[in-house]
Amino acid sequence: MNFYYDEMDSPVGMLTIMTDGEKAIRIDYGPFAELEASMQKWAKRYFEHPAFIQNSEQVDHVKSELLDYFQGKRQDFSFAFAFHGTPFQQKVWHALYDAIPYGQTRTYKDIAEVIGKPKAIRAVGGAVNKNPFSIVVPCHRVIGSNGKMVGYGGGVDKKEFLLAHEAK
Repeated sequence: MNFYYDEMDSPVGMLTIMTDGEKAIRIDYGPFAELEASMQKWAKRYFEHPAFIQNSEQVDHVKSELLDYFQGKRQDFSFAFAFHGTPFQQKVWHALYDAIPYGQTRTYKDIAEVIGKPKAIRAVGGAVNKNPFSIVVPCHRVIGSNGKMVGYGGGVDKKEFLLAHEAK
């Protein structure tokens, strides 16, 4: 299976964007060289013989929408994407995407309730931590029940930046 990737600079640092040629499959913080080992491990869980090919044309449509988002011209995304994770993770990621409007926040408990598992707060946190679509699937909008910023894969500073950006 061929995966196409490229990188883009953003106000929150380098992003690596990956597609399968039809749909976006990941957006991660950091350059591909730093992510390659974890990408290989992830891809081998879901696909046979993954191959990573740098190809900007395959990701330009995603880059364009991310650029619009950072310029304040876009609040949601229209490109096609596909989740690859456990059924529970996918349920959580869909809830993040569907249940947290731009500029708003929800708690891990709120998301657990949305998916019908009100006691699965820690499991929701684990799934949020594995979110394959930084920024697009808004895990940065999930906060602790005390209203504080809690862990974020890209770093709490990026989470704070994204929330402030969306509050404008």
